[in-house]
Amino acid sequence: MLLCAVLAGGLMFVDTHFTRMESVRAQLSTLVAPIQWAVSLPSDVLNWGALALSEQRSLVEENARLREQLLTLSHRVQRMASLTAENVRLRELLDAARDHEVPYLTAELLSLDPDPFTHQMVIDRGRRDGVYVGQPVMDSSGIAGQVSELSAYSSRVLMLTDASHALPIQVNRNGLRFIIQGTGSYDALKVLHVPDTADIRVGDLLMSSGLAGRFPAGYPVARVSDVSHDPGEPFATVSAAPVAQLQRSRHFLLLFPPEPALDVSRGRWHPELDPEAVEAARRLGELLTPPEQDEEDD
Repeated sequence: MLLCAVLAGGLMFVDTHFTRMESVRAQLSTLVAPIQWAVSLPSDVLNWGALALSEQRSLVEENARLREQLLTLSHRVQRMASLTAENVRLRELLDAARDHEVPYLTAELLSLDPDPFTHQMVIDRGRRDGVYVGQPVMDSSGIAGQVSELSAYSSRVLMLTDASHALPIQVNRNGLRFIIQGTGSYDALKVLHVPDTADIRVGDLLMSSGLAGRFPAGYPVARVSDVSHDPGEPFATVSAAPVAQLQRSRHFLLLFPPEPALDVSRGRWHPELDPEAVEAARRLGELLTPPEQDEEDD
């Protein structure tokens, strides 16, 4: 030990006082460098492997988080788009009701009749909401049908495209009145008994005439899509497409048209007469009518 200490001290003295030892030290460093690299190689490999595994795990976790965030944001965007579209449809529906100033009740579609030979749907309004059989139903574009059956909290609606449904209409351009009937197809209606010489054209808008007393006048029903004239036949074949979006609408309006007044003297309904005015006129007539005099005895 003493010899090693003396030898080390001598080398340090020589190294600090003689410049020739610098070249010797450089050569020794060159010889020792491979040994140092070989000794540190396992440690470096382990450190690099641990770092690579750590970075890979971090990347995997970050990728999972980003995927989850992407799904969440995608769901929010889709939900926002759905709410925006629904908001637009509801605004159109309310605007359609305000244009005609008729009391209404909003309703939402519950289900469609699975029977392919009938066009019926079920809505979420019923007897408890004041709904009645025969009540007109419309969407934001036009008349969709009428209530055919009632329960306490829901109603069944017969669509105007059902083959058993018909309603009176008039051509908006010239006021000609006809009957339109369903064909069993969602995109086709037929106008009945149109004279071959009638002024009806493709593109004419057909409105409800209000003559039957069930559907109020002035609501869009269909638009003429085809007019065919067969030589020798007294009637033309007229087809029309409903303006209501029957296969796409989810929100509807139940209309409450004003009831026509009763003409007491004739037992008929007149929409222009007020019931109170009719009753007052009847009482006044009774007061002004002189009583019948008894015949004098012979």
